[in-house]
Amino acid sequence: MSFAVLGAGVCGLSTALEVQNKYPNSKVSLIAEKFGRDTTSDVAAGIFRPGPSFSGPNETVTRKWMNDSYAYWDKLRLREDASLSGVTQLSAYVFSSTDPSIVRNHFLEGLLPLYRPCTEEELSICPGDWKYGSFFTTVLTECRLWQSWAQRKFEQNNGKVVQKQITKLTEFNGKKYDAVFNCTGLGAQKLCNDVKVVPIRGQIIKVRAPWVKTAFYADYDTYILPGFGGIVTLGGTRSYESYNMKIDKYDSLSIRERCEALVPSLAKATVVREAVGLRPYRSSVRVEHELLKDSFGQPLRVIHNYGHGGYGVTTSPGTAAYAVHLFGEMHRSKL
Repeated sequence: MSFAVLGAGVCGLSTALEVQNKYPNSKVSLIAEKFGRDTTSDVAAGIFRPGPSFSGPNETVTRKWMNDSYAYWDKLRLREDASLSGVTQLSAYVFSSTDPSIVRNHFLEGLLPLYRPCTEEELSICPGDWKYGSFFTTVLTECRLWQSWAQRKFEQNNGKVVQKQITKLTEFNGKKYDAVFNCTGLGAQKLCNDVKVVPIRGQIIKVRAPWVKTAFYADYDTYILPGFGGIVTLGGTRSYESYNMKIDKYDSLSIRERCEALVPSLAKATVVREAVGLRPYRSSVRVEHELLKDSFGQPLRVIHNYGHGGYGVTTSPGTAAYAVHLFGEMHRSKL
């Protein structure tokens, strides 16, 4: 069989690898305008911590996405080449001075190996009037490393990489491709005329702080996430429907001020880089199949997989598996 996967961010790469896994003798083309460091995924902090409001079509499917994704990342973490794929285990605290619900996460509490309330002593680890807190152990994926690893693996499996801008799904030939997987993220806004897809702008700062070994979250979208090589991600911002891709100096000042208030030793950390990304948000992540007609009037199977917002790294292995499963259902039913 022959497949096309559109988009080379974490969702597109996850889907392309899953197609190769399920259909090892197939021909798979990964088609995108941007790759690697030009993708939104390159900016992602990559911690497995979905937002409580993250939603698929229903609770059962959403839970399955979470479980399958965590199993994928945790399995990669245990491989000998885990450092090459950019996956590691990480412990984290989340603090709040305003509401106990902020430190709870119903997706994680029954899934991670450890997720518990903080002790009174732990609430004083960081400066601040923290009233509520949780401690948990999860996984973190350095997306810059993982994307390079994933694309190499895809090409080693005889996958074909094509750099091309796609403007219409119907430009694909239904006779040539058994299915087209649409993993275009924010690009689906125009490609599918989907007004439900909107950007949520995020800005982060990467600093060199090898002494920080634990992740911290706090009120006002403040987070500190240690990764590989002593590099720590500081964040963040969450600007709804903002298309601004420029570094905002006021956001930078705010991020540094909030993070240094939480972990004062970060004041001596040197900046490695700053970055902005537009998270492709949709109120309900779209993973569903659609039967279209190509420009010749022939049937064209399309499986959509987009709208993950800021949780593409967290959930993409699960949604990829679900998308490939949906193709199998279409194929068996002869649609």
